[in-house]
Amino acid sequence: MHAEIITIGDEILIGQIVDTNSAFIAKELNKIGVSVYQVTSIQDDKEHILNALNEARSRAQIVIVTGGLGPTKDDITKHTFCEYLQDTLVEDKAVLQHVEGLFAKYYKDRPISQINRNQALVPSRAEVLQNDFGTAPGMWMVDKETVFVSLPGVPFEMKNLITTKVIPKIVKQFKTPHIIHKTIVTYGIGESALAERLEDWESSLPDFIKLAYLPSLGKVRLRLSAKGEDKQVLLGAIDKECSELHVLINDVVYGIEDEETIEEIIAQLLTDKKLTLGTAESFTGGQIAKEITQIPGASAYFKGSIVSYATEAKTNILDVPKAIIEKHSVVSAAVVKYMASSAKKIFNSDFAIATTGNAGPTKGDSDAEVGTVFIAIATPKEVICEEFMMGAQRERVVQKSVNKAFEMLQKEILKF
Repeated sequence: MHAEIITIGDEILIGQIVDTNSAFIAKELNKIGVSVYQVTSIQDDKEHILNALNEARSRAQIVIVTGGLGPTKDDITKHTFCEYLQDTLVEDKAVLQHVEGLFAKYYKDRPISQINRNQALVPSRAEVLQNDFGTAPGMWMVDKETVFVSLPGVPFEMKNLITTKVIPKIVKQFKTPHIIHKTIVTYGIGESALAERLEDWESSLPDFIKLAYLPSLGKVRLRLSAKGEDKQVLLGAIDKECSELHVLINDVVYGIEDEETIEEIIAQLLTDKKLTLGTAESFTGGQIAKEITQIPGASAYFKGSIVSYATEAKTNILDVPKAIIEKHSVVSAAVVKYMASSAKKIFNSDFAIATTGNAGPTKGDSDAEVGTVFIAIATPKEVICEEFMMGAQRERVVQKSVNKAFEMLQKEILKF
């Protein structure tokens, strides 16, 4: 079964906002065995919408549209669906009551206008999907063999409707195959070198299992995907292939990622082992701390971070001796080891990550070449330090270093 996703909004096409809705919807559909054939972003234009709907239904059984459902005149999705399905708008009393209730609760000093009441107008053939978090309802419409779903473009409203209304209806009304994914994440080896190592194994994969290489900064994710009717057969086949894969690349694998990032894996390790972490960051500018604290419950194991960007912050806050900096330079193993030790002491944590480096475009306070990076991990027993050359592009240097720091930390945590 195939689905298509259409996002409506000039703001997407001019780069004012990033379309995250399509990624979320595709991920949720994939979980229930629905393959997304195409994703399209289009203008708030009637002819453009009509053409996109026609094209999508020629390829997919389910067409999900987000955006264009607001109360203003430029939101034309409902009217366009009426023209497309030869339907008319009618007032849905339940939606009107919901809109009035929202205004009574959140906008007590603001009278509800007719333009807001018009949110209750829906195509007469539509099954209304109640939007708990906003005024624009979702709509489920069927025309011949195609299901059209129209959802608000506001991400948190759309996500709630997808998970609580749309996905359950699809599961109830359609028989879909199982799609199983398992992702193995590797560090320290490039995509081409990895592909060369796996050539014979990849050629012997069963027809119903596909391998995808997903390279990013400092790592390559290998995603195995199996699709079929028997879930247990798929799971068994995936596990067998993963075991064989591990034998071939065990030296560069850090773990299996099933909807989990390395930060989440580290979070679980620290939680399970009742260990804590602090950070002292220079050129990474707090990015490590940011990725850690995006995980709910991080306060249980993350003590805090010091962003010692300037040299004086390293000496005044982290007590790095000036003599060490003068002798070795601010971008050095000696300095980053002091940073890690001090962070561990300041936060009274079991582990600490420290970074110093030259991300460019100029050399700053050090003569080190752009891309030179030192990362240290302070553990309960010692301080581990490694030097890397991360390239010349600033964003790339920072993100590769963040990934490498997490990789190093995970290896050290597993020793305890």
